Amino acid sequence: MRYSTYLLQRMLLSVVVLLGLSALIFLIARVIPGDPARIALGPLASRTQIASLRTAMHLDEPLYRQYAYYLGGLLNGDFGESLYTRRPASADLRELFPSTLELVVYAGLLMVVVGIPLGILAASYRDTWVDTTVRLISLGGVVTPAFVWAIVLMLIFAYALGVLPVAGRLSPGVVPPPVVTGMITIDALWGGAPSTYFDFLRHLILPAVSLSLAGVAQAARLTRASMVDIAGRPFIEAARAFGISEARIALKYMLKPSLIPTVTILGLDFAALLGNAFLVESVFNWPGMARYGVEVILHKDLNAIVAVVMVMGLFFVVINFLIDILVGYLDPRIRLRQMEDAA
Repeated sequence: MRYSTYLLQRMLLSVVVLLGLSALIFLIARVIPGDPARIALGPLASRTQIASLRTAMHLDEPLYRQYAYYLGGLLNGDFGESLYTRRPASADLRELFPSTLELVVYAGLLMVVVGIPLGILAASYRDTWVDTTVRLISLGGVVTPAFVWAIVLMLIFAYALGVLPVAGRLSPGVVPPPVVTGMITIDALWGGAPSTYFDFLRHLILPAVSLSLAGVAQAARLTRASMVDIAGRPFIEAARAFGISEARIALKYMLKPSLIPTVTILGLDFAALLGNAFLVESVFNWPGMARYGVEVILHKDLNAIVAVVMVMGLFFVVINFLIDILVGYLDPRIRLRQMEDAA
């Protein structure tokens, strides 16, 4: 089987997964106690008003018809009107998703550029004070929730030292750049506003670090464990026998195979950041999709709930697809095994 055929099969499987997710979230949204129409209109609404809204939302029709309307809207990118904001749910997501994505992307970059080098450092100085320090830091990062780090970092850098802002994406008085992508870093650079870009980075540091610390710790632990395991393999001993330097052995012969479990777990952690960001967004008053998702759940806003879950599901599926490609690149044997299993 050609690798392109395998990738096509994975794409089709991803579509099936998304269809299954759409059916599951549809059913869950329908069995949650409470009438969405009454919740949206409030306790003072008349029965006539409630019945009218139920008809507009197709809630008075059989489930299979409701699902048909719902699936047709999904295929057209129409999630219906949010009962929480009184706007199309798709418009809410277009406005809020870039903000959360920007936060998640920077947190993911920190996971890679900090976590993996820490793991390499710990493995290179195995069983020394350097290794012990990295392992203790990693353990603390894994067991401590992101919102705890958010509060601690806020108290230190915003209140005690006063060197970083505490909330929002931009300082008062700073004019946002013209919206092109919704991501301020891109829009500010595209619009030639470096001062806006650097002001945004100051606001981004605390939430991005808070969100990334668990992933940084996970990457460091996995990279260190993998490199220590590979260090005893025969081909590493052979490389040492040929007089190759330890630094070259670590970076060329040990790191690449060690990255396979790290990349796999980091990819899953990166995809999960989109849902885990709501507490960090709440602490730092970050206007993003994750916090919006919690609000619409509390208001039993069916259309918005479905929209948020489907976007997160699509993000997760895309990241998993990219992980498969990257892991196959890192180790061609895995790519060949994937093709054989698919055949």
